[in-house]
Amino acid sequence: MKLPMQCTAWLTAAAALLAMAGTAPAGADDAWRKAGADAHGGVSGAAYEGRTGAGVDVLVVHDNKRSGQRRLSRITYGEDSAAVTPLTWDGAEPSDLEAIEVIPGAPGEYVALASRGIVYRLKVTGSTAAVVDYAPLPAIGEGDDYESFALVAQNGRLAALWADRGAGASRPATVRAAPLTFASWGQPQFGTVIRREYRATYPADDGTRHISDLSVTDSGRLLASSAADAGDDGPFDSAVSDAGRVTVSPAGRVRLTLAASPAVLDTYPGYKIEAVECLPGTADAFLGTDDENHGGYVRTTPLCAV
Repeated sequence: MKLPMQCTAWLTAAAALLAMAGTAPAGADDAWRKAGADAHGGVSGAAYEGRTGAGVDVLVVHDNKRSGQRRLSRITYGEDSAAVTPLTWDGAEPSDLEAIEVIPGAPGEYVALASRGIVYRLKVTGSTAAVVDYAPLPAIGEGDDYESFALVAQNGRLAALWADRGAGASRPATVRAAPLTFASWGQPQFGTVIRREYRATYPADDGTRHISDLSVTDSGRLLASSAADAGDDGPFDSAVSDAGRVTVSPAGRVRLTLAASPAVLDTYPGYKIEAVECLPGTADAFLGTDDENHGGYVRTTPLCAV
């Protein structure tokens, strides 16, 4: 039977809408902008690079593992767009990058973290990221899987925070913090390590990653994202919470206080947030997702007020 032209057009449009729905996370809304088309384009970590007109440039890492795959991109995030530019990685090639942070007081320099605990000091010039040096984190625990790294500068001192992501009720996240300096040749060097356990309030299922990223405000307030991952096609769920505070004394002593019952600032059903970056001079957090086969999404939202 031949369908009327109007009916055929309607079916074609409906099929297109269904196809689009199959490639977007459940609960997708206009606040999120697509930044990656597939499992190789998800956002696993983010670092503020600078202002660009009315928007910002943010460096993001990808958790790719094979040689030659993209490790780093620049996202130019504006009022109505999120343009992605791949960067060239020059130097020892990491596997499974999960976080990146700008080094305070060192323009164009960053520290990126791979999931097994190797940190890479980078110098970004234009479209190239050159590896200056790399080193393992101290105090790596058995079975640790790292997705987060943050730097805090206070009183002329620098400290680093990082966390094993944890896994459901049986394994909380373990947050570690230590003073950080750099050798004259660029290698990261860590001082005495302190550790604290952390459990996310939300999500709360067996697959919860209690910490998927960390960010610190200028006042030392600590934000943590948590995420639930049911597989490469989801469903996903995540939240950003007020996790505690961190301070660094003039003598370089690090103090870390984590909330026993973290206050959930917002939830994001349908997305797996792996990047949280407080944008300097604003209350906005830049959020990025690694939604596996659904790609990556980014947005900003006001979570970083003091």
